[in-house]
Amino acid sequence: MKLNSIINEVTEVAKIAGQFIRNERITFDADKVEYKGLNDMVSYVDKTAEQKIVAGLGKILPEAGFITEEKTTTKIGNTYNWIIDPLDGTTNFIHGLPVYSVSIGLQKNDELVLGVVYEICQDECFYAHSDSPAYLNGKEIKVSNKPTVADSLIATGFPYYDFSKQVAYIELFTELMRNCHGLRRLGSAAVDLAYTACGRFEGYYEYNLNAWDVAGGIVIVKQAGGHVVNFKGGDEVLNTRELLATNGEITEEMLDYIQKYFI
Repeated sequence: MKLNSIINEVTEVAKIAGQFIRNERITFDADKVEYKGLNDMVSYVDKTAEQKIVAGLGKILPEAGFITEEKTTTKIGNTYNWIIDPLDGTTNFIHGLPVYSVSIGLQKNDELVLGVVYEICQDECFYAHSDSPAYLNGKEIKVSNKPTVADSLIATGFPYYDFSKQVAYIELFTELMRNCHGLRRLGSAAVDLAYTACGRFEGYYEYNLNAWDVAGGIVIVKQAGGHVVNFKGGDEVLNTRELLATNGEITEEMLDYIQKYFI
């Protein structure tokens, strides 16, 4: 299968789901929110968007299976599996805050080979596959060339239900706060990765992540020239629940900061 022959179809699926989410936000009733766990919210919007994405992707690559946040399908593929977060940034969506996205990754065996992140509020579609540059709305993107953490704007995510590493997280946050241009928490891991890929952030780190949060964005960062590693500096990130993405220039320096508190 040639990835360049399906990437446009995949971005269209993401945009269709995004348009549905955008429309639903206009009349959304927060009383319809359900809780999967502590501060872990979901609504009919997440579930319906996922069903739309699964149906659309199923037509593009019928043999592929799915790994999805809302588990609207249990089909697993032998070679290919789509990894889907239908609404990354659900809390933002529920509260009417901008920054939420559709994230789609394609895994071939153990390798991520295609990624799409559609930021709904800004109508920005980021995408790449393993044989291509990374793009934003059709224009090629690259990571920034800032050489040090001191020159960098860094993104992160706050723990919202697993607080076992809260002290270490706050200590790391405090040290970075004093040594970079600033820290931002947008509320969508997929968007944090996409923004790192296009140079808006120099780096992004977070723990307690799921595969569907990051699968699409990982491909985009790598194809834009960036690095994606776990907190030990290793390449396995999809299932380690921790991730550091950078422009490639500040990787080692960021790992030095992180490993003071997380290793």
